[in-house]
Amino acid sequence: MARSSSGIVAGLTAAAIVAIGFLAYQASANAPDSVAAPSSSASAPAASARPSAKPETSADPLALPAGSGTGARVVYALKDKRVWLVDESGRATRTFTVMPSPVSPPPGTYQVTSRSGSVQGSDGVLIEHVVRFASVGDVAIGFSAAQDGSMPTPDPTLKTGGVRTSREDGDAMWQFATVGAKVVVVA
Repeated sequence: MARSSSGIVAGLTAAAIVAIGFLAYQASANAPDSVAAPSSSASAPAASARPSAKPETSADPLALPAGSGTGARVVYALKDKRVWLVDESGRATRTFTVMPSPVSPPPGTYQVTSRSGSVQGSDGVLIEHVVRFASVGDVAIGFSAAQDGSMPTPDPTLKTGGVRTSREDGDAMWQFATVGAKVVVVA
C-alpha cells in the first residue's frame, strides 16, 4: 500500500507542477507589454527580491528607433508620439513629444515640401512654423506649433494633418527642417 500511495503522490505532484507551469505560461502570454517579462533574448539584470519604489526606465530618449534611416533627417515615431532631429553624422541632437493629428502618414521616407511662418490650421487654431512633408488624400501632413503655446488635443472627427509641437520645439523644427529635408516616419 505504501508503494502505491507514493506513486499517487508523485503523480499528483507532477500533475500540479504541469498545471502551475501551464497557468504561468498562460498568464505571461496574456500580460500587457508594460508588465510582461523581457524575452529570453534580451539581456537584463537579475531582478531584486524587493520591489522597486518606481519603475526603472533604461531607454535613452535620444536613442533612435530601429529602421529610421541614416544621415540628417527628422524621425517621427507614430506609436511613441515622438520626434528626433538627427544631424548628418546620425546623432540625435534633440527629441520631443508631439500631439499627433487624426490623419497620419504611413511609415516611409518623405521630404519637406513646403513651410509657412504663420497660418490658420485646418482646425481653426492659429499656428506657426509649419513644416509640411506628406499628404494623405487631400490632407496635408506637417509639424506646427499653436501660437498660443498650447498643444490642443485634435478633434478626431476632423480630417486634419497637423502634428503639434510646443513653441520651443516648433522653433527647433523650423530651424532644422528646411524644404527638401528628409523626414522618416516609423510605426
